[in-house]
Amino acid sequence: MKKSFLFLLSFFALINISSTQEDLLSELSKDDAAKVKEDITIATFKSTRIINMNSVEMTGSGNLQFMVIHHFGPIWDENEKANNLARVFGFNGNFASTYVSFDYSTSHWLNIGTGLAGNGIIEPFVKLKLLRQQTGLHNYPISVAYMTTANVNASRSIQSPNDFLWNRFSYLHQILIARKFSDKFSLQLIPSMVHQNITSYGLGNQHNIYSMGLGGRLKLSNKRAITFEYSRQLNMYKNVIDRSGEIVNYSSNLISLGYDWDTGGHIFQFFISSSSFASNLNQLTINPEKNKLGLYSLGFNLNRSYSIKNKVKD
Repeated sequence: MKKSFLFLLSFFALINISSTQEDLLSELSKDDAAKVKEDITIATFKSTRIINMNSVEMTGSGNLQFMVIHHFGPIWDENEKANNLARVFGFNGNFASTYVSFDYSTSHWLNIGTGLAGNGIIEPFVKLKLLRQQTGLHNYPISVAYMTTANVNASRSIQSPNDFLWNRFSYLHQILIARKFSDKFSLQLIPSMVHQNITSYGLGNQHNIYSMGLGGRLKLSNKRAITFEYSRQLNMYKNVIDRSGEIVNYSSNLISLGYDWDTGGHIFQFFISSSSFASNLNQLTINPEKNKLGLYSLGFNLNRSYSIKNKVKD
């Protein structure tokens, strides 16, 4: 009789424990469901560049990115005649310009790198992600990044005033404000300021040159997209007196249209642009004023990322 009573008592105790555990699991499930999850927008753009201009995208955390941006010569110059074919496709090295860079991201918010823009131009840069577009726990409708670049002319053929090192420096500061409106369309606003330690000769010249840019991406398929950008220079493009004392007019508009192809291993972009300069700082300040086809040049971008951060498996 005692054994039967103990057996029944143990049986009911087990049922009570099981019921308590089920209630506890049910409460935990309700708590998890009640928690608002963070949904961060990714791939606003496929590359760290829209075309010439920087995008809000960063190289993946722990990744090293290698990028080549190549500009051929202007499509047409009336004075070149038969040599225009060499200019268009870059067969003649005097007309082509190339930008090569390496950059590394220590985290999702910090990217550092260095670029070479030809003719002894070195451009170290830093990009900071200030805000990421997301919904859920936080609702931010836009992504925001800050980009700063130092342009250093290290060429021996250039003599800076008084030969001071700092006279060879210029700086580009950009605020990158982007929104991914849908899976197919993204848009970015790009206010920029270039500071020159040394200005051109003449009255009325300024150390700071401002511009306002707009760039976008229209996705055609999972692997292909159309990109575009436009930037308007707001000052220092009319009647600028250069080093020789001549008055020059620069183009106030930077216009580019690109076609992106994601191969899976790298992003390849073919574009046409109203500038042949390799450096974005030069594109926004001293882009020559030309007419019709002479304004535009062909080019391509190519980038590849390599994971160099050690991965530890549990």
